[in-house]
Amino acid sequence: MARRSRPNRTSRTSGFKQLPFSEVRNPLPPTELISTDQVEVIHHASLRVLRDVGLKVDSGVARKLLAGIGADVDRSSHRVRFDPALVEEMLVGIPSEFTIHARNPEKTVLVGGNSLTFATVCGPSFVSDLDKGRRAGTLEDVHNFVKLSSSLNVFHHEGGAGCEPLELPPETRHLDMMLAQTTLCDKGWQPCWMNTADRARDCIEMAKIALQTDDDGLRARPGILGGINTNSPLLLDDGQAEAVIEFARAGQPVHITPFTLAGAMSPVTIGGSLVQQNAEALAGIVLGQAACRGAPVFYGHFTSNVDMKTGSPAFGTPEYAQSVMISGQMARRYGLPIRSSNTTASACADAQATYESNMSINACVQGHINVMMHAGGWLEGGLTCSFEKLILDAELLQMQAAMLKPIDLSDDALGLKAIAEVGPGGHFFGTAHTLARYETEFYDPILSDWRNFEAWEQDGAKTATQRANEIWKGLLREYEKPPIDPAVEEELEAYVIRRKEKIAADE
Repeated sequence: MARRSRPNRTSRTSGFKQLPFSEVRNPLPPTELISTDQVEVIHHASLRVLRDVGLKVDSGVARKLLAGIGADVDRSSHRVRFDPALVEEMLVGIPSEFTIHARNPEKTVLVGGNSLTFATVCGPSFVSDLDKGRRAGTLEDVHNFVKLSSSLNVFHHEGGAGCEPLELPPETRHLDMMLAQTTLCDKGWQPCWMNTADRARDCIEMAKIALQTDDDGLRARPGILGGINTNSPLLLDDGQAEAVIEFARAGQPVHITPFTLAGAMSPVTIGGSLVQQNAEALAGIVLGQAACRGAPVFYGHFTSNVDMKTGSPAFGTPEYAQSVMISGQMARRYGLPIRSSNTTASACADAQATYESNMSINACVQGHINVMMHAGGWLEGGLTCSFEKLILDAELLQMQAAMLKPIDLSDDALGLKAIAEVGPGGHFFGTAHTLARYETEFYDPILSDWRNFEAWEQDGAKTATQRANEIWKGLLREYEKPPIDPAVEEELEAYVIRRKEKIAADE
């Protein structure tokens, strides 16, 4: 078996080192937190919810599709109920894995099975760093975050451009965000704005331009990954529903992720919240299949709890970890990939942010999550995108990736000759076995400082957060834009201009 690869030096001057871009495979058996019988309890309870309570579906387009496959649609209340047999039937034939084709073919990744894909944060309105503090996100922040997403090898996927550029008009800012994703980074990407059919279609059209393909080509070789949140409890609004339909018909993977916070938008118990999450996820998956049978629509998890003293969402909690692992069991029961998240409720990149994120990440690894959204940069329950937290998360994730790599048990690696050479009471520092491996054998951190106290103190006694601040600023200084055909970039820019003019004319 090959030895661990040498970390590559991405910086010309700063000495910043990281592991090379590589897909992550999880060799561990998935944690089965509940029994197979208990998985069936959740499954059948969620089918009862879909049959007896149903979901309100605001979109007339979606209601028509669901009625067409046999769902019970109440035209006056927009309530849609699903017979259990219909749900079971529509779950057959959905892909158990798919590939996201990046603009750079070397960064194409498989989703499903034991694959683990790390995607950066999307959705925050605010951004923070040690220099300027917490503030409203801007287009400059979007550009900087996408550049960092591109520069950090541990992230497989540009997850959503970091933050919202709040100085731009809300009707068109998604275009500027996606232009940054498609030109400043050559990895696969996810649009942050999947809340209308038009915005979903913009994403599809820009992906076609970026990958220089057409509808059939994109359907055969998906290039983007979408996702929606249901409006828990039990509501699917028109924009989200029609975005699912657009992506399903275009053959692009899309996850259905209920936003179930126990005690607020779902029952106060984790078991009850998982039943509701499962019901909402299945309803969205059925809608995707009603739009296009066999479309890669998959399972999304986002069940956590609230602080019952304040009503604030809590993340990275033991309950969150339990729900991650059980949701993994539910997704495997349906033969579907699953997405979850790296989360924290901390307001700054501190010890709380670290241990809550570590709880979340470990649960994702144990639960065999396939797509870890918000894996880098998430802070304050998703309200803030943090540059220092992005670096902290990169370290946590890279450590997990290194831990999951196979151990070399070849004859040469076992070092029997070195053991015999040293014998009792010696040491291995000077053996040929050590000298041949000492530079590459162990994990080399990007953020941790392993020096003794005196050396650390003499160098400024910098905390991990302060070191992270220096790292992200150094990466931005040395960022090099990934190659892109100028004609492709011009075509993307022209599309953005045309769409902005069309949106303005339609107002």
